[in-house]
Parts: sequence; structure tokens; C-alpha cells
Amino acid sequence: MDTVMKLGAQSPVMIFSRSTSCMSHTIETLIRNFGANPKIYELDRLQNGRELERALIGLGCQPSFPAVFIGNELVGGSNEITSLNIRGKLKQLLIRANAIWV
Repeated sequence: MDTVMKLGAQSPVMIFSRSTSCMSHTIETLIRNFGANPKIYELDRLQNGRELERALIGLGCQPSFPAVFIGNELVGGSNEITSLNIRGKLKQLLIRANAIWV
């Protein structure tokens, strides 16, 4: 769990995903459209990917992807990010995390 939290703190926006996950790609595109540059970890391409996935599950993530950290905080998956966007709160969250400036 510590490893995931340390990785999540390395960038204002961190996305843990799988290279084959269409929802991960969709959320990444949504966040990039705001001007943010998320750090992406594709767990199926990492040697310690299974370990990181277990740690994410321990943090409350379901074994689905993506798992999104914004501002060193686990925000959740695609449902949470989409909901924040629909409610107009995703942009403010990205600004507070210094992921975007406008």
C-alpha cells in the first residue's frame, strides 16, 4: 500500500490502468482535455503490477481500472471521475492539485 501511495504522490494526477482498458483510455483522454498531463502506470506491463493491483484493492479500489489519484488522494475509478466531470467539479480538483492552472 505504501508503494501505491508513494507513486500516487509523484504527480498531480496519477492513473493506474491496464493497457487493454478502454475506460482507462477514456478517463486519460478526459483529464488530458483539461490540459493536465497524468502519469500513467499500466499494471499489466509492470513487473510488480500484481502487487500494485493488490495494494489498490486494499485501498478500496475494486479490481477494475482505472484507479485515479489527484493531488495525492485516491479519487476513484471511471464512475467517480465521470461524476465529478458531470457535476463540474473535476476542473476545480485539477486546479487545486496544480495539475492545471487555468
